[in-house]
Amino acid sequence: MPPAAIGVVRVSGSAAGAALKALAGRLPAPRQASLAALNDANGAPLDRALILWFPGPATATGEDLAELHLHGGRAVVAAVEAALGAMPDLRPALAGEFTRRAFDNGRIDLAEAEGLADLLAAETESQRVQALGMASGHVSGAVAGWQDRLLGLMAGAEAELNFADEDDVEVGEGVAQRLIGGMGDLADELGIWLARPAAEVIAEGLSVVIAGPPNAGKSTLINALAQRELAIVSPVAGTTRDVIETPLALDGIAMRFSDTAGIRAEGADRIEAIGIDRARAAVEGADILLWLGPPKDVPDHPRAILIAAQADRWRGDAAAEAAAAHCDLVLSAATGEGMDRLHRYIVDMARTLLPREGEAALRQRQRAALAEAREWLTVERGSREAGDLILLAERLRLAATALDRITGRAGVEEMLDALFGRFCIGK
Repeated sequence: MPPAAIGVVRVSGSAAGAALKALAGRLPAPRQASLAALNDANGAPLDRALILWFPGPATATGEDLAELHLHGGRAVVAAVEAALGAMPDLRPALAGEFTRRAFDNGRIDLAEAEGLADLLAAETESQRVQALGMASGHVSGAVAGWQDRLLGLMAGAEAELNFADEDDVEVGEGVAQRLIGGMGDLADELGIWLARPAAEVIAEGLSVVIAGPPNAGKSTLINALAQRELAIVSPVAGTTRDVIETPLALDGIAMRFSDTAGIRAEGADRIEAIGIDRARAAVEGADILLWLGPPKDVPDHPRAILIAAQADRWRGDAAAEAAAAHCDLVLSAATGEGMDRLHRYIVDMARTLLPREGEAALRQRQRAALAEAREWLTVERGSREAGDLILLAERLRLAATALDRITGRAGVEEMLDALFGRFCIGK
């Protein structure tokens, strides 16, 4: 939004060339920037700007496209927009309309459009890398490969069903077994993709929950991590009654840190008991657990970091020193001791939950379609279906239909308005 150094106004569609010629008096050479004086319909000067002309269909939207690189003041941009708005067959673009046109005209598929939406919303390095991979077609390329393999299997099934009497067509049980083998190999590959972390983990941030008994230093720790007074710190047990959440990014990884009520079995009033129940629920849903209580009381969690907190208070106490020996690290949020080591612990554990470099993660919608395709491709050998080519061919068709939904070739009209509505005007 203006003011800015440069304001870019984009016009797409069949009237783009006429609009550019009306303002600049000419069309520049395709795909070459040219300096031009812009004037409105009455000949009044608007700006001196760089103009670019992109004839379709080899453009971002698949249509004729013009760009005006203006001086970015509000008055300049408003005057040029007003001049364009007065021309016939032109109207302001809706949110996400340029990307929607690119999708409708086959310039990008649905997975790439979703990646672009995530790229626009990316706030951390991990979100940017993941979204850029999606927008660049990593998922779409994989889907295209699976579809090609499916087409080969479907062709084999159709050949047997429709042309079994031809001399050059393979017949018999060997065809069914070959189909089942190919379907199984493809299902295994889809299973590998489904085992990867979901894209929502990257977009929404990993859940890191700080838990332990009352007065264990949980609120002091989250305040130290957030570098602000987020939670009330008090020696009174039960001060924290609810889950307090704050978004943070460590080494470019988005995370959601949560301070919870102290977990204890006795002595809690009714309100505190509700907070304890919520704390236990948060622990169960955590991607990473920071446990500040006795090691023997740590909840059963696959990714728990045992912390001997408040080290500034118990140094020299033999019993406390012995308990700390069973923890992963010693920490004092008040003095800063162990904070760098905790940072590394969390980041290293978080990276095990994210896709490896070069891997693409799938959104929930894409994962559901992929899981459905895998289910259709999974046939038990020796079952009735395994010997019925008609049923196998139908399974292949249904698997292909499920994969089509990932890239937007089938059954996606109901989600398009919601998706492209996430984009800004001009995108």
